[in-house]
Amino acid sequence: MDIVSRVRRHGLRNRICDAATAAAMIDDGMHVGTSGFTPCGYPKAVPLALAERVRQGQNIRLTLGTGASVGLELDETWAELDMIARRYPYQTGKHINRRINRGDTLFMDIHLSQVAQQLRYGYLGPMDICIVEAVCILENGGIVPSTAVGNAPVYVQQARKVVVEINTTQPLALMGMHDIYLPENPPSRLPLPLTECNQRIGASYIPCDPEKIVAIVPCDLPDRVRDLAPMDDSARAIAGHLIRFFEKEFGTTLPPLQSGVGALANAVMAGIEESPFRALNIWSEVLQDAVLDLIDAGRINAASGTSLSPSPRGLIRFHSDIGTYREKIVLRPQEISNHPEIARRLGLVSMNTAIEVDIYGNANSTHVLGNTMVNGIGGSGDFSRSAALVVMMTPSLAKNGTVSCVVPHVSHVDHTEHEIHILVTEQGLADLRGLDPREKAPRIIENCAHPDFRPLLWDYLQRARQKVGGHIPMLLDEAYAWHVRFLQSGSMRP
Repeated sequence: MDIVSRVRRHGLRNRICDAATAAAMIDDGMHVGTSGFTPCGYPKAVPLALAERVRQGQNIRLTLGTGASVGLELDETWAELDMIARRYPYQTGKHINRRINRGDTLFMDIHLSQVAQQLRYGYLGPMDICIVEAVCILENGGIVPSTAVGNAPVYVQQARKVVVEINTTQPLALMGMHDIYLPENPPSRLPLPLTECNQRIGASYIPCDPEKIVAIVPCDLPDRVRDLAPMDDSARAIAGHLIRFFEKEFGTTLPPLQSGVGALANAVMAGIEESPFRALNIWSEVLQDAVLDLIDAGRINAASGTSLSPSPRGLIRFHSDIGTYREKIVLRPQEISNHPEIARRLGLVSMNTAIEVDIYGNANSTHVLGNTMVNGIGGSGDFSRSAALVVMMTPSLAKNGTVSCVVPHVSHVDHTEHEIHILVTEQGLADLRGLDPREKAPRIIENCAHPDFRPLLWDYLQRARQKVGGHIPMLLDEAYAWHVRFLQSGSMRP
């Protein structure tokens, strides 16, 4: 199908142009927002055309806002060419990560539910232009997004100009899968009228003043989704511990589930397929292959998120049976999918992953050794501060067994002991609800730490109790000794 038929507002058809023409509208120093959340639903043709201008010798450095991480054509290509002066709110990729940690790119690590609000409040500065991937433009100028919503609605609302990429590889059958709702700013903000995962409260398209649309660009590049790592023994064990706990805690009926992104999170969701749970409801940010599996198995009532992020096989499967999946899936703006009000109202079970946890129940999900940014906090904090049951997962070991992921004190705190209820490693599960920190520590050491590191952790805890005591016994001179040992020798082992 050609692009003209996908631009249903006839008065906009004269704005159809090639990617190079649209890219010429973006100048050095601009603040650019794009659609995309994980490597799905992000613009491709215009970012590549802009990168070509830089390759031809033009100096262009931009502030880039997205939904979360995006595909290679945007984050990695721009970062490789040093085009990103400032980036928010979340990223993945070796080039962008290297730029951030070297200081070439300034990175604002923002809770994903708060980006839209901070932009509307003016905290992030005015937005010059946004680039949105869409499946079509409606008669009223409304933009129908593709496989991700992310922050696209607020970027369209706040940007002075809008460029729409019509991606002809994205099926028109995506129409109707979205629910776009934009809250008002306080004090005019109303409660979100959502009490069920499958409820719809907004439009099926992104509202847009047609006069803001300055270019409409054809694109035939598909989402460059990534394979998920196969489930290993560690992930299988973590999933098993959690499912046994859920069976004991909830019987056969689970509350709505939220699960983070990645192989471990997908493995836990996949494990649920082998459990007795039926009639599942998912309220999350990203929907991966395991959600498609559960829909196919007839286990899901509704699955709400802001993005689809399947594997390449999963994407083919989604496209081939999109009619079935659209009956169950709703895609929303991330300020709604990650909204604390909804997480608390629905009583979510929130499951996310950490780089490391400590014996008092704090978690680090962003910085290796406290200083090297990995990806960002993403949406885990949105849910951990509001969900009914907060689960944090991590393997007990890293770096081929040389590093313990259970430490005396995490090197960077993203999720505090005030909000985490359950810690799980392949070794076991620690239920921390209702416990004093001095009670949490023995439970975490015995249930979650690897046996090779338990004696070291016990030794630290006993000496901390004897030397300083207090509500959280902490030896300041040794608090980060484990991390220093790794820096000096490449291993935490003594």
